[in-house]
Amino acid sequence: MKKPWKPLVLSLLLALAAGALGALLGGGMQSYEGMEMPPLSPPGWVFPVVWTLLYLMMGLAAWRVWALHGVREARASALRLYALQLAVNALWPGLFFGLELYWAAAVWLALLLALAVCTAARFRRLDDAAGLLLAPYALWCAFALYLNLGAAALN
Repeated sequence: MKKPWKPLVLSLLLALAAGALGALLGGGMQSYEGMEMPPLSPPGWVFPVVWTLLYLMMGLAAWRVWALHGVREARASALRLYALQLAVNALWPGLFFGLELYWAAAVWLALLLALAVCTAARFRRLDDAAGLLLAPYALWCAFALYLNLGAAALN
């Protein structure tokens, strides 16, 4: 008997695993609380809540693209781009929190932002909802870049 929900669960778990890897590489956010941060910086507890929601939305978007029929090559290309941005995402906390390389992390985050926008656009060409599910992620990456640049300048 087929389990149609299995690919969805796997997609959600993959996205959450990328977040967990990032948290592991970053070693926690204790340093965030003691940093000089730019205006509009949220309290530390906001980040795990927002990122968890974003990872779930990313997993859902990827599943929607994976489930498409008749666009095999375009689907595969979009999912490769998704996997790349997920890997870039997972490595950023290690640069920022783990190694405290704030300027390098900002460059890495700019790359992530570009990849997030490209992935959202590619997904949207295949499935409107999948692309729109990634829009908050791209916006959050832009906000994170602002915070990263502010932290780099102030610390």
